[in-house]
Amino acid sequence: MKMKQTPSVRLTIIGFMLLLIGAALPFVMVIGLLESTLLLNFLAAISSIIGLFVGFIGIAWCVQSKRRDTD
Repeated sequence: MKMKQTPSVRLTIIGFMLLLIGAALPFVMVIGLLESTLLLNFLAAISSIIGLFVGFIGIAWCVQSKRRDTD
């Protein structure tokens, strides 16, 4: 049986994945597997920022729906 995911859980997972990409890209560049370019640096920074915002929105949406369910 498949659990139905709410949009807030999906947003939180997407935010986490973007944050993970934003942390992994600089690490891979530092250890030398990828060459550090402006595009990759920009992609890492933007994915971290967007992931942070998307994750916060997902968590806030989840808290709001839980509060509405308890009232």
